[in-house]
Amino acid sequence: MTKPQPAQTAIDEQELQDMVAASDTGARIPDGWQGRILLGAALIWSLFQLWIASPLPFYDWPLVGSFGIFNDTETRAIHLAFAVFLAFSAYPALTHSPRHYIPVHDIALSLLAAFSASYIFIFYEDLASRPGLPNTQDLIVSVIGIVLLLESARRTLGPPLMIVAIVFLTYSLAGPYMPEIIAHKGVSVAELMNHQWLTTEGVFGIALGVSTGFVFLFVLFGALLDKAGAGNYFIQVAFSLLGHMRGGPAKAAVVSSGLTGLISGSSIANVVTTGTFTIPMMKRVGFSSEKAGAVEVASSVNGQIMPPVMGAAAFLMVEYVGISYFQVITHAFVPALISYIALVYIVHLEALKQDMQGLPRRGVVKPWHLRLIGILTGFLLTAGMAIVVYYGIGWMKPAFGTWASPVIAVILTVVYLFLVRYAASVPDLKLDDPNAPMTQLPEVGPTVKSGLHYLLPVVVLVWCLMVERLSPGLSAFWATVLMIVILVTQRPLIAFFRGESDLGGRLRQGFNELIDGLITGARNMIGIGIATATAGIIVGAVSQTGVGSVLADLVELLSMGNLLLMLMLTAVLSLILGMGLPTTANYIVVSSLLAPVVVTLGQENGLIVPLIAVHLFVFYFGIMADVTPPVGLASFAAAAVSGGDPIRTGFQAFSYSLRTAALPFLFIFNTDLLLIDVSFIEGIQVFVVATIAMLVFTAATQGYFFDRSRWYESAFLLLLAFSLFRPGFWMDRIVPPHQALSAAEFVEASDNFTQGTEVRMWLEGEDDVGNARRFMAILPMGEGSNGNERLASTGIELLENDGRMIVDYVGFDSIAEKAGLSFDQVLTSVEVPQSQPPKQLIYIPVLALLIGLALMQRRRRQQSLAASSTASAS
Repeated sequence: MTKPQPAQTAIDEQELQDMVAASDTGARIPDGWQGRILLGAALIWSLFQLWIASPLPFYDWPLVGSFGIFNDTETRAIHLAFAVFLAFSAYPALTHSPRHYIPVHDIALSLLAAFSASYIFIFYEDLASRPGLPNTQDLIVSVIGIVLLLESARRTLGPPLMIVAIVFLTYSLAGPYMPEIIAHKGVSVAELMNHQWLTTEGVFGIALGVSTGFVFLFVLFGALLDKAGAGNYFIQVAFSLLGHMRGGPAKAAVVSSGLTGLISGSSIANVVTTGTFTIPMMKRVGFSSEKAGAVEVASSVNGQIMPPVMGAAAFLMVEYVGISYFQVITHAFVPALISYIALVYIVHLEALKQDMQGLPRRGVVKPWHLRLIGILTGFLLTAGMAIVVYYGIGWMKPAFGTWASPVIAVILTVVYLFLVRYAASVPDLKLDDPNAPMTQLPEVGPTVKSGLHYLLPVVVLVWCLMVERLSPGLSAFWATVLMIVILVTQRPLIAFFRGESDLGGRLRQGFNELIDGLITGARNMIGIGIATATAGIIVGAVSQTGVGSVLADLVELLSMGNLLLMLMLTAVLSLILGMGLPTTANYIVVSSLLAPVVVTLGQENGLIVPLIAVHLFVFYFGIMADVTPPVGLASFAAAAVSGGDPIRTGFQAFSYSLRTAALPFLFIFNTDLLLIDVSFIEGIQVFVVATIAMLVFTAATQGYFFDRSRWYESAFLLLLAFSLFRPGFWMDRIVPPHQALSAAEFVEASDNFTQGTEVRMWLEGEDDVGNARRFMAILPMGEGSNGNERLASTGIELLENDGRMIVDYVGFDSIAEKAGLSFDQVLTSVEVPQSQPPKQLIYIPVLALLIGLALMQRRRRQQSLAASSTASAS
C-alpha cells in the first residue's frame, strides 16, 4: 500500500464527520420535512428520557395531579420504539442507499418497528392478564419485532451482533439436533417469542433497562458537555500542560483522549474528535503515521475502561454483579488509572528511542522549580476547596433543613457566575489547524481559566454519585440540568462580562446549541439502544436453554482443567465475541456467556474469584476487540486520519495495549488491585507498587528502560514486574498460607479455630444439572465457645460414614449454604490458614534488583552518548 505524502495527509473534515455519523449517529441526513421529523423524534426522545428521570412526574400538579408515570417495562418499550424508529430513519440499508431522503419502504419499516417495540406498552394490561399465553396477534408482532430488531442491529452496528443473535435464536429452536455436548431439549417458536419479546427475560431485560434508566442520560450529558466546548477545552489544556515535553503531543493526546473518554461512550468518535488534532501534531514531532494513529487508538479505547461511565458498562455491572455503583467504580479505578499512566510512559519511551523533542511554549517559560511550586499550590488549593465544599455542604444540610437545597443552588449559581467572569477575562480557545506550520503551544494560565465552569457539572455528577449516593440516573439528571443551564447562559454571560452588545443573539445561539446537543445525544444513543436490546436476545437464550453450563463444560474440556489455560481461552473467546460490537453490547455478550464459566472453573481449581473481578476480566478483553485487527474499527478510523496503513496501525495499537491485556490476569490472582478488602493506607500502597510494576512491564514489552534492553534484560524486567504485581506468589512458596488437613483431622482440630477463621473446604458433589464436580468452598467459622458450636452456627452438620465425611445437613439461608455447601456432598479435605510473613517483604529484593538494572542501563547509555560525542568531534 502506498503511503500518502505529508501534503496529502490533511483529512477533509466532512469525511471525518461522515465517518463518525456512519458509526454512531446515522449517515442519513434527510432534507425538508423528513429531516425535521427525524430531528424532532430525536429531540422528543431526549425530552422523554429527561422527564422519566426527573421528579416531575410525581409532583402534584394543579388540576391534573401527577401524570406521565411509567413502570420499568413501559419505559423500556418506549425507549426501544424510539431507537428502532430512528435506526431505520437515520441509517441507510446499503452503501448505495439514498442519504438525503428516506425511502418509502424505510418509512414503513420504521413505523412497523416502532409499533412492534411499543406493543407491550400499548397492550400492557392485556398481556398482564394472560402471562405466558400469547395469542396469534402477540406471536405475529413478536416475530416481526425480532426480525426488524435484527435488521436495525445490522444497519447501526454491522453484521457481527446480528449474526451472533441469529446463532442463539437458532440454537434455542434446534437444541435437540445439536451435537451431544451442546444439545438441549429445545423450545417451540411460541415459547421462544414469548420469552424473548413479551417478557423481561429477553429483549426487554436488564440490559435495555440499564440503557433506558442510566446510559441515555450519561450519553446525553456527554453530548451537551461537548456541544458547550468541553472537548476543545480538554484538548487545549492537555497540550498546554504536556506539549513541551519529549513526544509532548502524544502525551497530550493520551490525556485529552482520556478526558474525552470520560464523557464519550464511543471509541471511534473519541479517535476522530481528538485525533483530528493530535495525530498530525504527533507526526510533526517524529511519530510515524502508524505509531501516531496507534497512540490515539490505545488512549481512546482506554477511555472505555475509565470510570465513571466505562462505556456504559459500569451501570450494567451494577445490575449483573449485584453491588452498588460506588463499589463498581471503586474497584475499576486503579487498573484504569495505572493503564493510562503506563500509556504516557510508552509515549515517553518512544520519544527517547527517537530522541524526539516537544513543541515550543508560548510566552515566558518559568524555571522548573517555580512551575513545581505552581503545581503544588494548585493541588493544595484544589484539595482545600474540596474539603471546604465537603464539610460546608455537610454543615448546611442540618443547619438549613428543607432550605438546604435552595441555598446550595444559590451558592452554585454564584460560583458559576464567578467562573464565567473568570473565563471572560481571556480570549476564546480555538484549535489551530493541525496541518499548518508548527505553532507555539497555548499558554497554561489563560487556557485553564477559559473553561473551569465546564467542570461544575462534572463535580455535581461525582458529588451526587459518590457523596450523596443518589442513583446513577438521578445523578446524571441533575448534572444534565446544570449542563443545560450552562449551555444556554454561558455565551450571553461572557458577552455581558466583556461589554459586548448582541446578548439576544448569543442567547439564541445558546438555545440552538442546546437543541443540537439534545438531538446529538439521542442520535448517539441509537446504536447503544439497539445493541442492548439485541444483546438481550443472547441473555434470553442463555436463561432459556442453559447454554451457560454447556459452555463451562466446553471451556473446561478445551483447557484440560488448567486454570491459566482456561483464563487464556476465555480471553480469546472474549476477543472473538467482541469483534465489531460496541462496548455496551460487547460487555453484555461476554459477561452473560463467559463470566459464569470463570467463576465455576475457578472454584473447581481452588481459586475463589470475586464476581466483579470476573466481569472486569471479560470486559477488558471484550473492548480489546476495538483495537485488534482485522475488525478494530478504532484503528481504521485513526488510519483514515493519519494516512497510515490500518492493519499496521491496529497491530501497533495492540502492542501498546499489552498492558491492558495483562491487567485482567493480574487482578484475577491479586484482587488487591481492585481495592477489595484493603484499607485506605493499603490502597495507596497498592496503587504505588502497581504503578511501578506496570511501568516496569511496559519497559519490558517496549524493549527500552534507561537504554535499549537486551532480550534477557526484557525477560528479567517481566519477572520483576510479575513479582511486584504478585508478591504473594513467591511468599506462598516460601511459607504456604494454608495447612492441609483431612476431613477427620479438621473436625478434631476445630476447637483451635476462632470465630471468623476462613477454612477452605474441598468437596465432591453434583452441579445444578446432576454432573459430578469437585470444587472448593470458603466457610467462615461462626460463633461459639468451642469448635463444634462454631461449626454448627454456620448451619452445617457433618456425618462420618464408611470413612467418608458427608454433609448431612445445611441450614436454609445459612453461612454454609451461601458458601455453596448442600446435602450429601463429600468433604475430602480442608485447608486452614497458618501464619505467614507479610508478602510485602518480597518488594525489598525486587526493588533492589530493579535499581541495579536501572543503574547498569544508565551507565551503558552514558557510555554510548560519550562514544557518540567523541566520534562526532573527531
